[in-house]
Amino acid sequence: MGHNLPMAERVIPLVDQRTRALLPAVPAEAECGPATGRLLDTRSRPLRDLRISVTDRCNFRCSYCMPKEVFDKNYRYLPHADLLSFEEITRVARLFMAHGVRKIRLTGGEPLLRKDLERLVEQLVALRTVDGRPPEVTLTTNGSLLARKARALKEAGLARVTVSLDSLQDEVFRRMNDMDFPVASVLAGIDAAQAAGLSHIKVNMVVKRGTNDQEILPMARRFRGTGITLRFIEYMDVGATNGWRMDEVVPSSEVIARLQSELPLVPLAATAPGETARRWGYAGADARHDPRLGEVGVISSVTQAFCGDCNRARLSTEGRMYLCLFATQGWDLRTLLRGGASDAQLSEAIAGIWRQRSDRYSELRAALPPDASGGARRIEMSYIGG
Repeated sequence: MGHNLPMAERVIPLVDQRTRALLPAVPAEAECGPATGRLLDTRSRPLRDLRISVTDRCNFRCSYCMPKEVFDKNYRYLPHADLLSFEEITRVARLFMAHGVRKIRLTGGEPLLRKDLERLVEQLVALRTVDGRPPEVTLTTNGSLLARKARALKEAGLARVTVSLDSLQDEVFRRMNDMDFPVASVLAGIDAAQAAGLSHIKVNMVVKRGTNDQEILPMARRFRGTGITLRFIEYMDVGATNGWRMDEVVPSSEVIARLQSELPLVPLAATAPGETARRWGYAGADARHDPRLGEVGVISSVTQAFCGDCNRARLSTEGRMYLCLFATQGWDLRTLLRGGASDAQLSEAIAGIWRQRSDRYSELRAALPPDASGGARRIEMSYIGG
């Protein structure tokens, strides 16, 4: 499959037979009743977290996400008219919240490339959960534009920000982003986020053996005691273009062992059900967690699957609902949005999709053959968001 194919041809399949059955004849509201705030899938997992990709574009070309040899100058991105508008996103988010969503994460591509993103933040923050609270609206960014946008995002109501940063060494960082972008500018963005009053800032480092794993301890030293939580992410087999190999994965257990060799850690309890990271606190002289030193997290989707309590749905840039980061198919909500569907019809479509969810790719990975998708290409992270 050529890399200059339009989006509808590179997402395989965007609408499968179940979707075809759903879209032309969405069940009437009376068949299942109104949303109750507690929607469960086939494994009794509730819907709590919605991740929204606002653009398929990015100004970095990280090899594990958007390698330059695929996403080159001839690559065809989605035309603007295909993207959901802020008003469409807000409408869909409101319906997801009626089914129990409490947290909304804006992602991309690079979400700060979407013009006036703070306006969308304002609209989302004005929504209310089933118990009358505003949603926790967060953002994941590569940090390249954060210095100029942090204050506006905070004023719009953004709760917190997560910055992707894979190395402190400028040479390594420039090589990994493959756009010769300096690490100093990302660090300036993190400083600006702190200065703007954004709290609970997180820094995500994707660890790839032989590329940046020598940066594990330097990164920990840099953020220890700063109030910023550093999280190490296992290099994942997302999409079909990043050339993933298991021998390039640094297991989280090895990451923790490397940290423990210099910086004593103690395990911490999860802060919420469905949390992706396992938390470790820096220990003080008494061998107990010292909150002043902060904590780290490890996200182990390759070696320690957390499918069992996954409560996340994803909404793509052009309005397709996905049930797993490793999905090969999505459900087209944009056709309903722009085809005159009522809120009740949209709500029932969302409920019907979630109720039949049985995804547990990471749990099954170890037992699957190398090509477990049966020829279907997994969705690219740049399109669905991390």
